[in-house]
Amino acid sequence: MGILYGMVARGNVVLAEFSAAQTNGNAIARQVIDKLPQGISDSNLSYSHDHYIFHVKRTDNLTVLCMADDSFGWRIPFAFLEDIHQRFVKTYGRSIHSAAAYAMNDEFSRILSKQMDHYSNDPNADRLNRLKGEMSHVRSVMIDNIEKIVERGDRLNLLVDKTATLHRNTIRFKRQARKYKSSVCWGNCKLASGLVCVILIIIYVTLAFYCRDPLWRYCFE
Repeated sequence: MGILYGMVARGNVVLAEFSAAQTNGNAIARQVIDKLPQGISDSNLSYSHDHYIFHVKRTDNLTVLCMADDSFGWRIPFAFLEDIHQRFVKTYGRSIHSAAAYAMNDEFSRILSKQMDHYSNDPNADRLNRLKGEMSHVRSVMIDNIEKIVERGDRLNLLVDKTATLHRNTIRFKRQARKYKSSVCWGNCKLASGLVCVILIIIYVTLAFYCRDPLWRYCFE
């Protein structure tokens, strides 16, 4: 059930209290206050009684106390005591040192009730667990981002490899194209040379044939 009872006192004078359940918490709380070590102005203590733990925070003769289930641990109850102490001092200031018994009970008992419910039932009241949850969330986001970066890096490496392969293929194609062009040009040159030779041979044979005829010889003479 969490925190069941809360009290604020100056020395042995109770200034405000609230009980969330029908228990003898207020009576046990007064016994705890009476047994607190004297001469110690600042202390954090815990006392066990049946299935309950009484947690006490004393600062400058102002005592804040709460009763909680023994299974509720100590971290949240002491966070509750620190919160109540700060609220009480901020609200009443110097009047705390001269206030009569239960002088702040009508107003501050409502704050005790509200904060007891908050620290008992709200998961965010536990700062350590909340921080752990936030750290876990940040860690999962970081891991997810790292995985995305690695995946992006793998894709980039693959793209670089493909680009390099394409570049090599382009160079090879250009070389083959130049070789083919050279071979075609050389083939055309040889073909043209062969045709010129054939034409020259035909002209030579024709002239030689006609130059043997006397009539033609006479014409040339």
